[in-house]
Order: sequence, then C-alpha cells, then structure tokens
Amino acid sequence: MKRLFAIFLPCACLLTVSACSHMPQEAQRAFSGGAIGAAGGAAVTALAGGSILGGALIGGAAGAAIGALTTPDHISLDKKH
Repeated sequence: MKRLFAIFLPCACLLTVSACSHMPQEAQRAFSGGAIGAAGGAAVTALAGGSILGGALIGGAAGAAIGALTTPDHISLDKKH
C-alpha cells in the first residue's frame, strides 16, 4: 500500500500543476511549488521509511512557501545573463 501511494501521489501532484494556466503568476508558483514539494516529501519519506503523509505535508508547505516568496526575476529560465 505504501509503495502504491508513493507512486500515485507524485503523479497526481504533477497532473494538478497543469491546471494552473488561469491563475495569477504568484498563485501558480505557490501551487506548483506546493505540489512538487509534496511529491518530493512523500517520495523521500517513503524511501526513508517514515510517515508519507507527514513528509508530504512538510514538503508541500515548504514548496508552497518558496513558490509564493519567489518573483519572476528569481525564476527566469528564458533570460540569458
């Protein structure tokens, strides 16, 4: 059951990121950061043998905070410096 959850949660989180196109950029970054953080936290705790839900919650909160606190200037992948 844990292994199925560890595979399903990251996939579900990545699919929800595709629904962000109608949201403001700040909300998109917070939402996608939270989803990616939750998937990463769940995957790491599943591999480490910890609480998957706890890892997903902590990773999601950290990812959402980092996503919300960044600006487009911090994450500009198309600009060449």
